Amino acid sequence: MPDNRRPNWLGVRSLRSHAQSRRIGPLGAIVAAGVLAAGLLGAGHLATRPDPSPHTAAQPAFATVSPPAAGVLPLGESAAPSARADVALVGTEPVSVRYTFDAGVDHPIADTTGGHELRALGQNGGILSLVPQGAGLAVEFPRRCRLPHERDCPRAILEGERDDALNPGTRPMRYGASILMTRADLADGANVLQKGYSVGGVSQFKLQVDHEQGHPSCVVVGETHIYRAEPDLDVADGTWHDLTCERSATHLTIMVDGVERASVPVPHGLSIANAEPLRVGGKGPNKGNDQYAGQIDDVFLDIP
Repeated sequence: MPDNRRPNWLGVRSLRSHAQSRRIGPLGAIVAAGVLAAGLLGAGHLATRPDPSPHTAAQPAFATVSPPAAGVLPLGESAAPSARADVALVGTEPVSVRYTFDAGVDHPIADTTGGHELRALGQNGGILSLVPQGAGLAVEFPRRCRLPHERDCPRAILEGERDDALNPGTRPMRYGASILMTRADLADGANVLQKGYSVGGVSQFKLQVDHEQGHPSCVVVGETHIYRAEPDLDVADGTWHDLTCERSATHLTIMVDGVERASVPVPHGLSIANAEPLRVGGKGPNKGNDQYAGQIDDVFLDIP
């Protein structure tokens, strides 16, 4: 059953140097009213399961794509976008969004242009920490939970407001992040960055590191199909990796540390537009959120 509880108060810890750290007090109650759809709260984990949506219970299968193979699987039937009240607009202006997290996460986090704010949300004592990364700071998410019941696990993510300017429609786009994960951080679901869901005709773009193999993958979803580029490559090795997803007119490609690793064809007319906010570290603060464990830095989204 969906867990409709409000997010708990979220504490934030900030590590200012390798030698010393200090605890920042609670952020205060951050209520995600009107942002998280009920279907976001699906219970239980399925390997590479699609994101839940309030519009349909259809559960499409995924296809792993590694060069030179390609795979696309149809989704279940869903309501037409015009039948929903949350129909989103497609952005028309170029967008370049970047988050460095160097100013902390105990307040709304603006991107480097001063807009597109993210806020911390959490449950069950989940906290975000700041750790040194290069000349700045990165966000550390809660450790992988091993409690018997997932409903009791600490969870924490970063989430924006509805922002239709970040909907690429059919335009090309690049998005990604730098990540650090270890074997202990892996799980069936670990979402790095996403906007939208993969069921219910909502559409989506997403970056994730799923399964015990530590494979990164890029995902885009139209109204009827999921397209995923996933290389046979383990990035959960305790070192930093730069992950980039690039959607062109004809392909979705994933690059790891600047090298192309997998690609899958996508239709020229596939449009991505949804009313969901940009999220980092999971698809919500509630159970079944594909919580990311590890560290994230330099999140970006470019839509020319």
